[in-house]
Amino acid sequence: MALAAPAIVVDAGSGRVLHAEDATLAWYPASITKLMTTYVVLSEIRAGRITFETPLTVSATATAVIPSKMGFKPGTEVTVDNALKMIMVKSANDMAVALAEGVGGSVENFAAMMNASASRLGMHDSYFVNPHGLPDERQRTSARDMAVLARALLTEFPQYKDYFGIGAIRFGKRIMRNTNGLIGRYPGADGMKTGFICASGFNVVATATRNGRTLITVVLGAHNATERTIRAAALFDKGFASTGWAGSTLEAMPVSYTSPPDMREAVCGRNRGTVGEDGDEMQTVEANAGLFNIFSPSPGLSKVMGDKPGTLGPRDPTTPIDVYVGRAPGAKAAPAAVAATPPAARAFAPKEAEGPALSGSGPMVLQGAVRPPPRPVMKTQAPAKKTVQKTPPARKVSGN
Repeated sequence: MALAAPAIVVDAGSGRVLHAEDATLAWYPASITKLMTTYVVLSEIRAGRITFETPLTVSATATAVIPSKMGFKPGTEVTVDNALKMIMVKSANDMAVALAEGVGGSVENFAAMMNASASRLGMHDSYFVNPHGLPDERQRTSARDMAVLARALLTEFPQYKDYFGIGAIRFGKRIMRNTNGLIGRYPGADGMKTGFICASGFNVVATATRNGRTLITVVLGAHNATERTIRAAALFDKGFASTGWAGSTLEAMPVSYTSPPDMREAVCGRNRGTVGEDGDEMQTVEANAGLFNIFSPSPGLSKVMGDKPGTLGPRDPTTPIDVYVGRAPGAKAAPAAVAATPPAARAFAPKEAEGPALSGSGPMVLQGAVRPPPRPVMKTQAPAKKTVQKTPPARKVSGN
């Protein structure tokens, strides 16, 4: 028996459902969980209890979490701003734990905050026990609920939309590209999040904007990342071809009261014990080319698909956003509660960055607070008089 592959397309402005397939079935969210993590963090920033500059300390618990992760040592400090960028692009599980512990005091307390937010938003089929989406039989969501969450992020925090469309981040010499295969390929794709564990298959929550109209598309349970991207592109094309006035609303969709299926065998097969359990979404998986023949080459989809069936075309060039460890320059240790974030302390300054902007997102530049502090200028005092070097050449020590 073939497993369902839930999907939904929603007009972000009106909340109208343009297309739905098993959209209320319970499903394991995997790393799209991090959208709820981000929602809670942004809500705490809005309430003035933390800021983007608040330093987080990486704990032993965060360090011990399995990949995908940044791999920082215990005691490393990272700002909320940088941690958000790392979970959105790299899907860093250790940074999700650092955010949960720094904001909620513990993973358990933060999960309670996630569930409180889900209840308030009307996410009837969702329950969270961790901030990253690694396997847990209790954690669940649905395509409909993730569309509700995506719409809440867009409407409540429009000034931070660029977090979800970063094409790549750079940490030192490491460049990490966004696992959302629509960014840089699908015209107008501007963000959100992917997720993958064997039990869930390949999931994506995506947004795209065309002629001032933004759509939300959710695809759950794809068999590989290529299938996930192509199916989402086809659904976007279908949604943009719709007027947006037909169909029900997200709020009107019923509660399913189902249990998530386990796609482990279908997705990972004999590798089910080693592939996907770490949340790494960069696995190389053979595409099911036959599936993609059902899609007609509509305008947006044709730019996503590669020359051969079951492949993706090249991405547009992107400029990585730099991320760092350490506190923001001049920042002190975070108190239990902080003053409300001043209007100027935003994640991205409202001016165009120099050079090409990230594909699929508006122009953005890093706020100064997340840039590394300038290196101090070393002042060398001139010697009073020339001296003769008395140290034997064999013992001379080189400078750094």
